[in-house]
Amino acid sequence: MKIVVLGGGISTERHVAQVTATSVCQALRRRGHQAIYVDLFLGMENYHRPLEEAFLEPDGLCGNVAIEVQEPDLKAVWESRAYQSPGHLGKNVAEICALADCVFVGLHGKDGEDGKIQALLELIGVPYTGSGPLASAIAMNKAMAKRVLANSTICTPAWRELDYTEADIPRLTEELPVPCAVKVIDGGSSIGVELPDTREELAAALKRILRYGNHVIVENKIFGRELTVPVLDGHALNPIEVIPPEGTEFDYVAKYQSGALGAREICPANLTPEEDRRLREAAETVQKELDLRVYSRSDFILDREGQPWFLEVNTLPGMTPNSLIPRSARVDGISYDELCEKIVMLSLRESRR
Repeated sequence: MKIVVLGGGISTERHVAQVTATSVCQALRRRGHQAIYVDLFLGMENYHRPLEEAFLEPDGLCGNVAIEVQEPDLKAVWESRAYQSPGHLGKNVAEICALADCVFVGLHGKDGEDGKIQALLELIGVPYTGSGPLASAIAMNKAMAKRVLANSTICTPAWRELDYTEADIPRLTEELPVPCAVKVIDGGSSIGVELPDTREELAAALKRILRYGNHVIVENKIFGRELTVPVLDGHALNPIEVIPPEGTEFDYVAKYQSGALGAREICPANLTPEEDRRLREAAETVQKELDLRVYSRSDFILDREGQPWFLEVNTLPGMTPNSLIPRSARVDGISYDELCEKIVMLSLRESRR
């Protein structure tokens, strides 16, 4: 099949989306598909041959990319684009997608997980991987997702949604609970997340988080083990425990860097049968209640009583070979290349429905 793998983009998760998309592209090519990598934001501005010939490129238009220690410099990315447009869609992105049999959405964050690219692909009639526009938009908005799940069996920490300015910080510092978690409403990759334990830390956190936006949710902090549970085709895979480096929080560096800087990821997690069952059922319920398709990954805190507390769901979780879903799938005997192709095939099945 001719497959466009969309990555990059212009969100704070750009680096992650580059590595996900190029990794998936290479895997699909190893499975015999004519897959090519296309950056959502830069598009085909550096490709000067007829677009239909791009699928024959021997390297799939994949370059060498890596997840950096620092989050991307989006101003520099904007300035690097030759295609003069105020929009986030690069040159000939819609046109190259229209030539494909399927688009693998390897994006993360804004424009990828918020339903926008899914809506575009539906308008031009091209099948794509993952969830639809509405489900994607609801799941990415942390407050909306919690409202939908409020009538389900899912437990979530007490939370509050708010918009604020720097002038509001003194008042909020006195009003909000501590310890707590403060999260940008539509953030990802642990960017725009703060976990203050004191009122002094809360004031500093609220100020820092304005860099990413002023629309946030504030949750009561739940103490316990951090676990994440992938779901594939409606069935939960092996839960994974995430252990940040000692004395640190699970931030962007801990999530994506190896060695002393990175988090430990234990798969399968060391759980009792009852804890395992509860986590799997909760992740499957999130997938069903939010009407997500094909695959997702839900994050939980497992408290001392063995109760899973839902934090958020990722509709387009990382898909590098070392990402959490591929690691979990490997325990069940599904290789990385097989997983990438399976996501395509399941998505085509959903599209035909």
